[in-house]
Amino acid sequence: MRNAPASEGAPVGVFVGLATLDVIHRIAQAPAVNEKITAGAQFVAAGGPAANAAVTFAALGGAAILVTALGADPVADLIRADLAAYGVDVVDAAAGTARAVPVSAVSVVESTGDRSVISLDAVTSDAAPPDHLDDLVAAADVVLVDGHHPRIAVAAARSAAAVRTALVVDAGRWKPVMADVIPYATDMVCSNDFRTPGADGPAATAAALVGGGAGTVVTTHGGAPVRWWSGGDSGSVPVQPVTVVDTLGAGDAFHGAYCYFATRFDGSVADRIDRSARVAALRCSVAGPRAWLRALQPEQTRKRER
Repeated sequence: MRNAPASEGAPVGVFVGLATLDVIHRIAQAPAVNEKITAGAQFVAAGGPAANAAVTFAALGGAAILVTALGADPVADLIRADLAAYGVDVVDAAAGTARAVPVSAVSVVESTGDRSVISLDAVTSDAAPPDHLDDLVAAADVVLVDGHHPRIAVAAARSAAAVRTALVVDAGRWKPVMADVIPYATDMVCSNDFRTPGADGPAATAAALVGGGAGTVVTTHGGAPVRWWSGGDSGSVPVQPVTVVDTLGAGDAFHGAYCYFATRFDGSVADRIDRSARVAALRCSVAGPRAWLRALQPEQTRKRER
């Protein structure tokens, strides 16, 4: 990634993609067929890859702008209110229109922190970019796209390339729009399950992404070391061990932190990954979608002593 120059004020991040309303239940175990169970706790919060990354970026001290498509729906108002409470400005590309806002049914198993999610997404959304998207991108230090709302994602990627703004792509799973976004990516941050067409593993996927124009490729794998490829070099970064109680949004937290640290520190790819992995580990150690943000401490943003 081309590190954006750290300004005296807060770094600006533009996050393009999905926003949902997450209804989350903590459960002792998954229910059997036709079984009703009682949850140990319940949470309602905004979710979605881009939205969660924006919340993390804001919590670390950045100015976060989420470009998404919500429209005129009571559910959308709940999403906006939660994001505003956590410092995220929302630009609604579907303002005033009637559309179904995705609601995610989420369960988290208390003993392991593993989560299951059922939701609509926006991979096939036809939402058009807002008129001032180019201006938003031009004023940003970093842009993230998650592949939802494809027309907006491609427009943002092209705008970022035109003004040489760092573009981070959240690659949780292959989406058709990825083929149009990868050539503009400075950084592809992938899950271990992400595959380019025809690739048989993370290394082959990374090679395909670098060959397609991506400058840096990062692959996360839960508590296993994070692998990276950049500028002809490669390596791995160990992940801080924690007691895992909730994995919901942990990858999104990594992405938001990665964007933030890329704008504030002039360190190596490995150092950026280390900082981001520590934030994601903290997310996994606290139950609930927002309580962990209160545990973010200044040391999360300081360079680790070596």
